Amino acid sequence: MPTPRLNLRIGVVQLNPKIGQVQGNIKRARELCSKLQPKSLDLLCFPEMAFSGYVFENATAISPHLEEPRVGPTSQFCAELAKKLNCYVFAGYPEKLTDDEDKPPVLDAIPDPEQELLDSTSTVTPDLPGSSSTQAVGANSAVLYDPQGEWAGGYRKTNLYDTDKTWAKPGTGFATFHLLSPLQTVSLGICMDLNTMPGTPWTSLEDGPYELADYCLKSKAKVLVLLNSWLKSSQPQDPDDDGRNDWNTLEYWASRLRPLWAKDARGVGEGEGEETIVVVCNRSGTENGITFAGTSSIFSMVRNSGRPKLLDMMERDEEGVRVWNITI
Repeated sequence: MPTPRLNLRIGVVQLNPKIGQVQGNIKRARELCSKLQPKSLDLLCFPEMAFSGYVFENATAISPHLEEPRVGPTSQFCAELAKKLNCYVFAGYPEKLTDDEDKPPVLDAIPDPEQELLDSTSTVTPDLPGSSSTQAVGANSAVLYDPQGEWAGGYRKTNLYDTDKTWAKPGTGFATFHLLSPLQTVSLGICMDLNTMPGTPWTSLEDGPYELADYCLKSKAKVLVLLNSWLKSSQPQDPDDDGRNDWNTLEYWASRLRPLWAKDARGVGEGEGEETIVVVCNRSGTENGITFAGTSSIFSMVRNSGRPKLLDMMERDEEGVRVWNITI
């Protein structure tokens, strides 16, 4: 007897937050969500570091905006909204480390890509930022609240981007949450988690590595959520592209999840036909000279199908809410 199909309702809030203006950004998020009705969603997602902004120069700059889990402004807002809408809510935020936590050294400043290139070709060991006594002050984290407005879990970004490395302590691995139907098994990553882990050599297109995708397969995730502050692609734009969406970034996201959809000669038939819904909630706008890709999107990725299926996407510069109603 075939498994009954379920209706799944997921919303994303693509924000353009103003750096450091936490309460103002929460006010804007509340305005954007004001037309959402109770029980109209199963899950609502906000981007990475949704209300603090993302491009902080160093640990000193971000320290005033670090939040304690469960009691900080992001947690309070998500709890309120989850209870009001009777749905699960994910959001990214900068988490403050506890006093008794190990605090590894971090970089003093965001690395300069041109200087990194020079250092990589030099035979002289560079005087690297972070060789001082600067220590991590926080973690790039996410909260999850349930439909009753109660804390349902948290996660710390595992694979840190350069900006994170000036203040954040990495997490210890990806996270999976077992939620009420129709969501069921939901895996979570934050932005750079999609990329190859530091120190892991690339082998081939077939073998990757594809750590997050392989994790989803092992976890039997029905849904993968990515909370992002992903930068606009620097790749040349197709002459016929109107620039409203970041197609290069969309294609890259899908390619990094290759094991969820590619035909796999090493495991033909293994999990064939199993679907993972991939939800990417990205931010938009420009911050401290950095432009973000926007283009929040939803994919259907079916094991051994040979191609990912893009179901819908937002525009690159758009700020707003998009709700997707799909059958799984």
